Amino acid sequence: MHNGKLAASASILKQLLPLALSGILLASAAHGASSMGLDVNETLFDVLTAINVAGYDDGMDLPDNSPVRKEVRDYLAKQNLPVLEDLKTFVRVNGRHKNGLQDIGQYISYALSVKGAPDFAWSKRDVEVPPDAMAIAGLTPLMIDFYNQAKLGALWEKVRPAYEKDLERYHEPILTVTNNIDGYLRVPADAYLGRRFEVFVELMAPPEQVHTRNYGDDAFVILTPSPEPRMFDIRHAYLHFQIDPIMIKYGMLLKQKISLIDFVQLAPLDQQYKQDFVLLANESLIKAVECRLDKNRAGIDQAMHQGFILTRYFFDALGGFEQQQQGLRYYAEDMINAIDLEKESAELNTLKFDSGQLQRKAKEVSVAGPEASPSARTVEQAEDLYFKKSFEEAKKLYLKALEQQGSPQDHALAWYGLARVAIQQNEADNAVKFLEKTISSSPDAETKGWAFVYLARLARAAHDNDMAATFYKEALAVKDASSRALEAARKEYRNLNNQESNR
Repeated sequence: MHNGKLAASASILKQLLPLALSGILLASAAHGASSMGLDVNETLFDVLTAINVAGYDDGMDLPDNSPVRKEVRDYLAKQNLPVLEDLKTFVRVNGRHKNGLQDIGQYISYALSVKGAPDFAWSKRDVEVPPDAMAIAGLTPLMIDFYNQAKLGALWEKVRPAYEKDLERYHEPILTVTNNIDGYLRVPADAYLGRRFEVFVELMAPPEQVHTRNYGDDAFVILTPSPEPRMFDIRHAYLHFQIDPIMIKYGMLLKQKISLIDFVQLAPLDQQYKQDFVLLANESLIKAVECRLDKNRAGIDQAMHQGFILTRYFFDALGGFEQQQQGLRYYAEDMINAIDLEKESAELNTLKFDSGQLQRKAKEVSVAGPEASPSARTVEQAEDLYFKKSFEEAKKLYLKALEQQGSPQDHALAWYGLARVAIQQNEADNAVKFLEKTISSSPDAETKGWAFVYLARLARAAHDNDMAATFYKEALAVKDASSRALEAARKEYRNLNNQESNR
């Protein structure tokens, strides 16, 4: 992989890197706290179209359905599809469990877990496939036949403009919401590397629904047709994406306060909150942040009466957080330590809970995925040290992660971490070597894209513009690379070309 030329560039880079380093690292700030995506998903369309023509009728009588849903159903009903009877049988046998939302939920999980046409193979190892998706693994051969017989590829191209038009409503609001949250929480650049937060719209689903999925480091929000963009639900999901890892990190600390969970046993809460104090505290903190962002003190009382008993405490504690510069990733430890069990218990003794659970108009399903691997957990610890500028300690953990059990993507993140440490320590040869290791270790698309961008920046710092151009092109060719990586590659490649043309 251009090893000879890169090695030559690296020797020059050793002399130039101290001067160029600040520019390289500042430019990398575009690789923000997450890989945030807003897009359409052809596989979701394929799978939900299949169950629609096979008898899934939930919500068809509601006025807010997308016209696309009826048009596609009517069109395919006229086709003589040999697979249709088998598909109907499959959907009927794998029908409702508790309600229609869960029924469609398993198909959404399946669509997010496969690569899509033409073979609809799992996109991850069997052990990483969520249970509800694995339960309908028998759908795969039917999807292959249905895709071919219904000519879904061509049909998707016809309906895609309608999807993209609906998507346009969300671009600016989502960018505003995520930027506001990142700013409020003081999320550092490059935090939670390799994680994805993606929002999809799906017009073949019943209206007024919001489905969320958390699979390892990836979070997905699927929005179905609605008159107004569901920004509250998107913001809530994004807050979970940013805050969940923080509260999990301090889980042992939170469990020292677990006696407070006794107070919620009669609250109108889902059972999971009555059994998992970390989950309860996590949701309380998210609701407190929402109240802070909205300047909504009434929301505190509502959350408390529903059983989220630390909302008021966290709301007040966030006042101190707002007055200092530390990110929530680190300040959370102080907030948790400061929970006074005696004081909180005294106040909760007088709290009266609502008689019924709060019901919001949008239905929401959240499905947790498998636990992170030992390697992934070690990389997360290394990231904490990296952002505290403890580079030698971070390096030790990145190296440890390479020796632990984990996916190729987990190990690629460890190599990527070593590369960034090498850049910080002016070790040009190692930076190049580790970035090459990153790319050859089957990284996720976000990490791969950014590895090429870093290589381009390093080559450019060494005045090897031809090599830099090659790497920018490689970055732009990475399928599913993060939008921020692609934006950085395009902008810097364009600047490089302008620089060359002005010579």
